[in-house]
Amino acid sequence: MFAIVEIAGKQHKVEKGDVLKTEKLKDTKEGDKVKIDKVLLRSDGSKTDIGTPYVSGASVELSVKEHGRHKKIVVIKKKPKKRFELRQGHRQSYTEVEITAVK
Repeated sequence: MFAIVEIAGKQHKVEKGDVLKTEKLKDTKEGDKVKIDKVLLRSDGSKTDIGTPYVSGASVELSVKEHGRHKKIVVIKKKPKKRFELRQGHRQSYTEVEITAVK
């Protein structure tokens, strides 16, 4: 059984046992259980439920494993012939979650 869910504004295809990194989930700690009701599609192989926009009665349970930050990316802005160059770094925060149940 798999589902397509909306977590922190992004859509993910999930199955039980999957581990994925999403945008940072605020107000959660490591080890917390989170229930997501924003299920867009749910399928068990023979029957598929498609929501308008969400499937009623469907949910996905997550277990928060850790919070962290991705590797740094460097953003460079440069204007030719003007001696202008700007370097800027960015590290995006993430939450690593494990899918415990798809209902």
